[in-house]
Amino acid sequence: METRESHVTVSHKHHVPALSNADADADADAEDRRSRHVATRIQHPAASLARISLHHTSQMQRSLRLAGAARSFATAAAAPVSSATASHKVVVVGGGAAGLAISHQLLGTGKFKPEEIAVVDPAMWHNYQPGWTLVGGGLKTKEEGRRRLSSLVDKKLKLYTSGVATFAPEENSITLANGDRVGYEQLVVAPGIQVDNTSIKGLPEALANPDAPVSSIYSYDSVDKVYPSIKKLTKGRAIFTQPAGVIKCAGAPQKIMWLALDHWKEAGLYKAGGEASQSAIQISFATGLPTMFGVPKYSATLEKLRQERGVEGLFQHDLVAVEGNTAVFTRVGSEPGSEPVRREFDLLHVVPKMGPHAFVKNSPLADGAGYVAVDNATTQHVKYANVWSAGDASSLPTSKTAAAVTAESPVLVHNLLLAMQGKAPEAVYDGYTSCPLLTEYGKVLLAEFKYAGVPKETFNKWFGIDQAIPRRAFYHLKKDFFPWVYYESMVKGTWGGPKGWL
Repeated sequence: METRESHVTVSHKHHVPALSNADADADADAEDRRSRHVATRIQHPAASLARISLHHTSQMQRSLRLAGAARSFATAAAAPVSSATASHKVVVVGGGAAGLAISHQLLGTGKFKPEEIAVVDPAMWHNYQPGWTLVGGGLKTKEEGRRRLSSLVDKKLKLYTSGVATFAPEENSITLANGDRVGYEQLVVAPGIQVDNTSIKGLPEALANPDAPVSSIYSYDSVDKVYPSIKKLTKGRAIFTQPAGVIKCAGAPQKIMWLALDHWKEAGLYKAGGEASQSAIQISFATGLPTMFGVPKYSATLEKLRQERGVEGLFQHDLVAVEGNTAVFTRVGSEPGSEPVRREFDLLHVVPKMGPHAFVKNSPLADGAGYVAVDNATTQHVKYANVWSAGDASSLPTSKTAAAVTAESPVLVHNLLLAMQGKAPEAVYDGYTSCPLLTEYGKVLLAEFKYAGVPKETFNKWFGIDQAIPRRAFYHLKKDFFPWVYYESMVKGTWGGPKGWL
């Protein structure tokens, strides 16, 4: 996170994964670290953005309780439209973090009449996905981070509850799955990406089997299987995987591993360092990447931590199948026909492969990889000037996180409004993204960087704090503040991440 007026782009095309970690001394016992709920409120610099406020904590918890009480029914927000052809000034495809932030930021400008902006998403529920790591670590329940989508969409927006079948950018229209055709002056494509459990042979069956020691934090349906699996394991081999290729929040595969290690350490089942081989539980991190993290600064810290804690590193190992209690990997870059690597496990945490939705990948809007082809700086489509994209579905070559959306959205909104006036885009996105990486219960390494993996640390700039060192204050950002500000401000279009409230 960082305060800035604009972002500077670097023209490059490779994806930069997000990760983070570091070694730190814990000054509280395990139960204290798991139960402490002190919230950190980060404000704009003028309001001292790094101060922890106990008074704010009570206010925040009250807001969360009220939100929890309301999520069992949809408030009268945006009513779905009837099956009829319609047209809007702006159509936003996607009701996830990016779609909601952008549509509400546009609405907040006061330049649009009711129903001139439409949101298209067939989902009934909206999930705070960054919170699934906390669920996997036993810190929250998955229900806490779920809301009905209709309750999050302002009543001045038109909500279509059908999916998108096709895009017709030459005709400035989309066709919905129910056959309706919707026209637009400006189109924002932000439907996110899909998690493909079928990309790993045997994974869907293993996740569905309550007796199989296989779980994943990357799905609402499977996330609540993770912590019970961690608690149940008392001896044997635990393997945590990360695939080759693009995924949501590339730090999450490690986050859950470090929490599990800390749990087993406190339970007396894991000994770090030179005694790791004598532990009742052995831990392996099998990643399709050649390093622990895509950003050199944080990767160095994570690699040091891996070695100090005695975690086996299986680099460039890409999980392709789950066969009973055997994980099957291919070696990234190996010769075709090479023998796969087979490892027995007693616990397996899997991160499936991910990619663009078919209706985006097979559309005229997609690049060669299936993502919406936009300019790295302006978020405007490279061919169609009235088409925009942000979030996971875009081709923006940065790590796909909610933090990235906080920086992308204001740029997109600003440039879209200029385009509606016949002016050229002027706001620039520099690739900012962030990964608050849990390294244990009570400590977080706060990775922040921009294009090309260049660190862009908010607290380092303001206070000279090295964010590669895990800290308790960052932990409360991850566990308490970010979940709160997400529903209180971000999806309402009023939270700009490092820039504070908009």
